[in-house]
Amino acid sequence: MAKRDYYEILGVGKSASKDEIKKAYRKMAMQYHPDRNPGDKAAEEKFKEAAEAYEVLNNDEKRAKYDRFGHGGLKNDQGFNNVNDIFSHFSDIFGGSFGGSSIFDDFFGGSQQQRSRQRATGQPGSDLKISLKITLEEIATGTTKKVKIKKFSKCSTCSGTGAKSSSAFKTCSVCNGTGEIRQVSKSIFGQFVNIAPCNNCSGTGKIISEPCTSCSGDGRIQDETTIKLNVPAGVFDGNYMTLRGEGNAGKNGGPAGDIIVLFEEVPHQFFTRDGDNVIYDLYISYPEAVLGTEVEVPTLTGRAKLKIEPGTQPGKFLKMREKGIQHLNSHGAGDQLVKINIHVPRNITAKEKEFLKELQKLPNMKVPE
Repeated sequence: MAKRDYYEILGVGKSASKDEIKKAYRKMAMQYHPDRNPGDKAAEEKFKEAAEAYEVLNNDEKRAKYDRFGHGGLKNDQGFNNVNDIFSHFSDIFGGSFGGSSIFDDFFGGSQQQRSRQRATGQPGSDLKISLKITLEEIATGTTKKVKIKKFSKCSTCSGTGAKSSSAFKTCSVCNGTGEIRQVSKSIFGQFVNIAPCNNCSGTGKIISEPCTSCSGDGRIQDETTIKLNVPAGVFDGNYMTLRGEGNAGKNGGPAGDIIVLFEEVPHQFFTRDGDNVIYDLYISYPEAVLGTEVEVPTLTGRAKLKIEPGTQPGKFLKMREKGIQHLNSHGAGDQLVKINIHVPRNITAKEKEFLKELQKLPNMKVPE
């Protein structure tokens, strides 16, 4: 039977990069791994076929031979006799020899060291996500916030074990205290052992015989707590910070999750943010623009005086140095940019109208050609 094209097997084009070839192979290896398809000979054949294609296309010399001569150029290159051979060749894909830690650990039980860690503790707690509204003033210099949250906390009565006492445990009868269940399957490639955490004891190897009366054996209780958040200066809307181990406590002594704090910038009454700069629209009268003046404008830290030079044109930006937002994780601050706008009155009196008509006749009041 003629062999299929290696590029076709992996579903990539002939110009595919090594990273694209590796990604395609990982996907197929996960899909057709014998442990995920026990007894399925068709899946085993596809797994072996994909491995053979990757072994050639990931090797520059073999790939060049194949591109030039096809399968005929690889007659002296040996394939794989069994799945163990496949694993031993692809340490960059599978993370080591067959039976060690690999990309399949998440599906097939992980290494012995990982399973031992799982037996030592209960189930991990979940993460919590909260939104925190902050003003531009708070962003400008940084701030400290206190927030009340409801979460699962470790039970103080049993110290998170879920048991009434240290002797209130018995060995799990399903896994005999190992914390894992082994399923053996056979194929043409040999014998495979699928190792998974025991569902009866959640991988701990122990069952609580006398539950804690405070938490009913859960090892945690619902609680309300206040957390202190140090918000750095210069954060943006959509930025987040992670508080490690501050989330929900895990069951039966499992590690706590995290708290993810998402920052929401509150729209400001006066300012528009532009990076670490803030923009303020200032309206002055026509005489003030012509003659010059001194005005008081708001800033993020209070009010400050600003001098308007004679003849200032509308649309010009005046810079107030370092009156903006402090840079995130670095020294210095942005500026406050004041945009000059000319106030044009909508309604005027008859006397004002006559005065403007006379003013319009003056030479400097005419638009230059």
